[in-house]
Amino acid sequence: MDDETGHAADAATERPAGEAAPTPVGGQPEAGPPAAGAQAASGSNKKAPAKGVTGILGTFAKPKSEARGKSKAAKSAPRAVDQVRVSDGALASIIGLSAHEVPGVVGMAPASFSEGIRRILGASQVDEGVVVEHPHGDDRADVELHVVVAYGVNIPVVADSVRERVRYAAEHLAGIRLDQVRVKVVGVSRG
Repeated sequence: MDDETGHAADAATERPAGEAAPTPVGGQPEAGPPAAGAQAASGSNKKAPAKGVTGILGTFAKPKSEARGKSKAAKSAPRAVDQVRVSDGALASIIGLSAHEVPGVVGMAPASFSEGIRRILGASQVDEGVVVEHPHGDDRADVELHVVVAYGVNIPVVADSVRERVRYAAEHLAGIRLDQVRVKVVGVSRG
């Protein structure tokens, strides 16, 4: 039986003396006769294409799906799923609203010249008087508040209450820990 299998493999690879080896679709000549075991397992005389070879693309071309997948992975770094980022404007609004809830706080004062101009023009906002800085990363912040308190209140007690309320609101509502909370009392008003 071994002689019959060997003769069949030899007959499949034999060519007449002047005939060149057949050229596959990719344009590259075959490297040599396939192994007898591989030919017997597949049941045909065709050579299986190497990994990365697809039809007319050539010997060294990669399929489009592989090329696209690698280029997308190379361009973008892995992103964390379900990551929430709170902007400074949203954090300032949360802090401003929580500072207004403290008894004894009448309002907020402009923290900059542009906020003063907005107030003159009548465009007062809840984040007025709040300055947010991130010197230690995005999940931690330093805050400066410019408040106006009511006449007759104990200013240090009101400032401590503002600090506590603002820290609680920033951590529980926005997920940002406040390292420093500076409360500047810039005015006293009849409230």
